[in-house]
Amino acid sequence: MFPLGLVLFPGERLPLHIFEDRYKKMIETVERSRGEFGVVLASEKGIANCGCTAAVDEVLRRYPDGRSDILAVGRRRFEINRVNDEEPYLRGDVYFYDDEDDALGDPEIRRKLAEIGEAMGEGKIDAADPKLSFALAQRISDTDVRQVLLTLRSEAARIEHLAQVLPRTAAQRKLMETMRTLAPRNGHAKHLRGPAQS
Repeated sequence: MFPLGLVLFPGERLPLHIFEDRYKKMIETVERSRGEFGVVLASEKGIANCGCTAAVDEVLRRYPDGRSDILAVGRRRFEINRVNDEEPYLRGDVYFYDDEDDALGDPEIRRKLAEIGEAMGEGKIDAADPKLSFALAQRISDTDVRQVLLTLRSEAARIEHLAQVLPRTAAQRKLMETMRTLAPRNGHAKHLRGPAQS
């Protein structure tokens, strides 16, 4: 397993720079077996109990000293039953899980969320995608929110949760973009209408 400061979702692409010896060994093992490795959120509290496997989709670059740049893709969600640290890298006994029902959630809410996701400027989103929630969740940077979405075992439940958090995330991102636009002007935004300043 690869503890990182992020949460990976099924279908999400993850570029990684592999430089530590233990993870060089882990990726070599994964490549040789054409297997998967687990990505789990690591924080000051320890590692999360649920994660997502990743497969090496492409090796972008190999360095003479054994380092590499890879592109991994999220595959399957899992829950950790037991951790084994006998190898240089973390291993675990895991249980793979998927959704427990086929409910997709309210179609109108799904459509509105897809529109919000597209407005965030990260490509086309299909509201009919049965895994719409994972596509939308990739627009969210808050790891706590992402971890909750990863653990929910219903598309409908994830859509319901996203209905609460995605509009707020989109508004915050828009505000940040506005602030970045104004910051280089160093307070001199004469072209903007507003109260006269003295």
